[in-house]
Amino acid sequence: MPSRQCVALSVFCLLVSHIRHEPVAPTQVESRAAGDVVDRHRHDNHQLIYVSTGVLAIQTERGAWVATPARAVWIPAGTWHEHRFYGRSAFHTVGFSVQRSPLPDTSPTILAVDSLVRELLVACTEPDLPPTEERRIRAVLHDRLRRADVQPLSLPTPRDRRLADACDLVTNDLTRPRSIDWLARAAGTSARTLTRLFRTEFGTTYPQWRTQIRVFHALVHLAGGATVTETAHRFGWATSSAFIDTFTRTMGQTPGAYRTAAMRAQIT
Repeated sequence: MPSRQCVALSVFCLLVSHIRHEPVAPTQVESRAAGDVVDRHRHDNHQLIYVSTGVLAIQTERGAWVATPARAVWIPAGTWHEHRFYGRSAFHTVGFSVQRSPLPDTSPTILAVDSLVRELLVACTEPDLPPTEERRIRAVLHDRLRRADVQPLSLPTPRDRRLADACDLVTNDLTRPRSIDWLARAAGTSARTLTRLFRTEFGTTYPQWRTQIRVFHALVHLAGGATVTETAHRFGWATSSAFIDTFTRTMGQTPGAYRTAAMRAQIT
């Protein structure tokens, strides 16, 4: 019979075979269909990920992040990540040297994309762009990224088991507004402890986290063609107006405007 060490080594090799190491993060644009998945991989340089149309959910070991036409995701070098596309997407990626980084290299970051940054990202990823022109575009993009607003919409991965259990209970049924006391009992802890865990691990309160996860899923749902009213009910808002108010304050545009842009992108 094979030794335990041999069995463990075989399992490890099998797992590693499903993980891609791509040293250079490409600078390119691709067309992606709804439901497409890019398996778990990492790069030795930094990468900025953007979708000029569609929605992209990015999963890392630190949590989940969402890229939209108004927000890009910065992935530091060496960060394992995988992608899932919602709606037909124009997928732009720009690689950056670790020696000259416009943004921090400690954690994935959500960045607001204004009209100038959007055009720079689209131009920088044009096929067959002459090297001299690419260098000029990159120089301006580098300066603009250093001044970009950092956005809060992300879903960190909980480390503590009690917090993970509580998050799963909420995520599995976003229609029901579970109280912190109910969650604490269900997760086998106290409300005080659970409140502390939300603060220490996520840097937020439980209601703020629940709002983030509902908006996160609403982005995906709207991009798939659901109406504002359907989305509001599915993710636990009592009224459409309450959903519109929360979404607008979080994303900087109404859900109706966001849905219209996403639907237009599907047919262009």
